[in-house]
Amino acid sequence: MKQSIRAVLLLLLASGVWTSCTQKAGPKNHYKTMLTFNPGEEAKIEEAFLSLKDSTSILLKAGNYKFDNLSIAQVNHILLQGEGHDKTILDFSSQSQGGEGIRVTDVKGFTIDAMTIKDSKGDLLKINKSRDVTVTNLHAVWSKADSTSGGYAIYPVMCKNVLIENCYTEGSSDAGIYVGQTDSAIVRKCKAAKNVAGCEIENTSNAEVYDNEFYNNTAGFLIFDLPDLSKRGGHVKVYNNNIHDNNFRNFAKAGSFGTTWGVGNASPGSGIIILAASDIEIYNNKIINNNTSSITIASGFAVDEKAGEKINANYSPIPKNINIHDNTIEMGPEFPKPAYEHRIGQLLVATEAQLNKLDPTRKNKRIPLIMYDGITSNVLTKGTALNPDSICIKQPGDNVFVNADFLNIANPAKWKPNTNFSPFQCK
Repeated sequence: MKQSIRAVLLLLLASGVWTSCTQKAGPKNHYKTMLTFNPGEEAKIEEAFLSLKDSTSILLKAGNYKFDNLSIAQVNHILLQGEGHDKTILDFSSQSQGGEGIRVTDVKGFTIDAMTIKDSKGDLLKINKSRDVTVTNLHAVWSKADSTSGGYAIYPVMCKNVLIENCYTEGSSDAGIYVGQTDSAIVRKCKAAKNVAGCEIENTSNAEVYDNEFYNNTAGFLIFDLPDLSKRGGHVKVYNNNIHDNNFRNFAKAGSFGTTWGVGNASPGSGIIILAASDIEIYNNKIINNNTSSITIASGFAVDEKAGEKINANYSPIPKNINIHDNTIEMGPEFPKPAYEHRIGQLLVATEAQLNKLDPTRKNKRIPLIMYDGITSNVLTKGTALNPDSICIKQPGDNVFVNADFLNIANPAKWKPNTNFSPFQCK
């Protein structure tokens, strides 16, 4: 009897092991149609993309592929698979016209994995109005980091349930990783360098950004809420990231540089910028050597004096419920040279100078680590509270915070930035 019981247990154990192994290996095989292509078969690949059916996987074997563009639309359960970012290379540099390298529209259940896409005239990967999107092990790069690059390397917009993981972006003239007007997104274990913005979460709700490294960009990480878009963002958590040495020149395209809302407003030397976004928590990050402003909290009025006219159900220019705590923050001894040539950079240089002028005891200290523009909901309500919008900061050390008093920055006689931290310390 004991031997029989032992045999049954061994059979069940073996069955369980077999089941777990097949389940682990299974998801990539759960497609009704499985297509495989080699370099040199670009025409066949383009034709296959135009006639895709639901539940199709496409494997692109190792090698270099040249495309004008690729498009996937109105199908479900699609996998685009390479054999590794250093093996399967999709080159869009010979595009005859602008536009995306890969465009995905209205797809439920889209995954792209294990390849490099490079050098499109427009965005490299745009995923529009889709849900259950996974972007993994993807390198999306431009060979030159200048205004000839496309705007976004990885660009899900108006989507739901997005995961971006283990990716690398470089050379974007706007944002390397951009998640816009989306509900429920995760960006994790990614790297971004030599972009204007390493990563941007814009008008997106229920997002988590963690375990990433954003470095050598103009600005490491942006959380923006902008007017005239389809939805409002908020409820964004940012933690366990390494955001460092973002002091690169701003090379945004002429169409966005210096405009009211363009990423051209991001000053070289910015670690994190929160613009008109609410319900944000930033914690347990390393924010090191972003030498113009480690963290900036700004209202829409900082870039548009008519922001109040754009208020509606999807937009408020005032950032609210911002919780910043337990980060490691350090700045270098001086502003990066590109900041002196940038409009917002010049304002921040002037803020440091004015603060030290008003308070000689500072003895020429650097601009504090967290810069708040000081424009609160009082401008809308005529209130007088010192912190009506629940800005909560719990950061140790000296020289942590400045209220930059941007409402009066155009009038030097009245402009009084100050380091009164107490109204903004977490209670």
